[in-house]
Amino acid sequence: MKEIVIAKGTQPVSLNLSMLNRHGLIAGATGTGKTVTLKVIAESLSQAGVPVFLADIKGDLANLAKEGSLTDKLASRLEMLGLSDYTPHAFPVRLWDVFGQEGHPVRATISEMGPIMLARLLNLNDTQSGILSMVFKIADDKGWLLIDLKDLQALLREVADNASHYSSQYGNMAKQSIAAIQRSLLALEQEGGDFFFGEPALDLQDFLQTDQLGQGVINILNATKLFNAPSLYTTFLFWLLAELYETLPEVGDLEQPKLVFFFDEAHLLFKDAPKSFVDKIEQIVRLIRSKGVGIFFITQNPLDLPESVLAQLGNRVQHALRAYTPKELKAVKTAAETFRQNPDLDVAKVITELQVGEALVSFLNDQAQPNMVERAYILPPKSSFEPLSALDMQGLINQSPFDAKYSQTLDRESAYELLAKKVEEDKVIEERQKSEKAASQQVKRQATSGRRQKFTLDKARDSFINTAVRTVTRELVRGLFGGLKK
Repeated sequence: MKEIVIAKGTQPVSLNLSMLNRHGLIAGATGTGKTVTLKVIAESLSQAGVPVFLADIKGDLANLAKEGSLTDKLASRLEMLGLSDYTPHAFPVRLWDVFGQEGHPVRATISEMGPIMLARLLNLNDTQSGILSMVFKIADDKGWLLIDLKDLQALLREVADNASHYSSQYGNMAKQSIAAIQRSLLALEQEGGDFFFGEPALDLQDFLQTDQLGQGVINILNATKLFNAPSLYTTFLFWLLAELYETLPEVGDLEQPKLVFFFDEAHLLFKDAPKSFVDKIEQIVRLIRSKGVGIFFITQNPLDLPESVLAQLGNRVQHALRAYTPKELKAVKTAAETFRQNPDLDVAKVITELQVGEALVSFLNDQAQPNMVERAYILPPKSSFEPLSALDMQGLINQSPFDAKYSQTLDRESAYELLAKKVEEDKVIEERQKSEKAASQQVKRQATSGRRQKFTLDKARDSFINTAVRTVTRELVRGLFGGLKK
């Protein structure tokens, strides 16, 4: 049984690697040590050969790539914990950034995102979500690939301009609802969504890497700017989880996970989310364990998460909670009740007394049962606390094997280009129809005039006019059918 030690109380506190696909929770008030706990777990997983993905919303995690230094404060903590084997260490780090500024660009296509996820991202109501699903169905039936936002905008214009035609085949699609979706897309574009949608799309296998020493690569998404658009931030991370579930093979329970995914500020994922979306999240959390993926949710209070999700988080680290109001006191009591109780600890009382870097910890044993909660100090990270310079970060990007793969955008033929061609073809057909109608009307006028003057014309002239009418009409019909065949 492989374990990683992440804390020390009366004895070392270890995480069982085979139980990490039962997921985990890191909770606590701001400034109580959640980030340090995240770093220590990520470092230990990397040394055990497990790749990690985490979102860096404060911009202070890239320093995992730099070894730490033995400061007076650190030396004091090591002495208190009785640790004599501390060795600073740098870890293999790969930087990612939706905006492509401080890491490799992370992109997905609209088609990959799908209507359900996109509807959540756009905050659409049920009617608008239904129309968006029909629009995706049209794209699939027509073979129109949706890669970026301009593809989807072009398809929405096509559906709006031909609403009666598409509604007869796919169901009613009101122009007002289509216009609302278009407005939401414009808002998403202003938030930076146009950077995210495109190609080359992210290959999730690139997250599942180890370095030449067998250490798991720590993939860090720079989310300092992305976090300013919470809907984009949370939907993007949930899309990653969903894609991992869809693409990875079933492996059951492994000795250690294939990837551990850290979801910071996890409460935002559920904020104002419709029940149908929360149900999807619960389903992914429950099923992705069979793909060898572990998830750690990081939030201030465990009650920020739905009970259905919280019940699936077997490994828990609870940092201090502040309780000054009756509501906060109730939250502390409820949080305390989520642990397997220790007769030697008054958990509800201890939660409010914990020092920075100290936590209540309960991990699963090899029978998937929670151990009794323990009070312990999180071990100090081996990497640096100092932020990386812009030069160092650029060096990490340039040295990565994925720099060339993702640095250049692609813009192959997709819905936007195909629909642009369709518009031009429709214009040509419309002009031909107008010409045909005008010619037919002219011929009819000539024929009518000829009949009125028939009494003054001889049979030869009458025969000539009738022949001319038949010839002009036949040539226009051939031209029109020829254009349609083309």
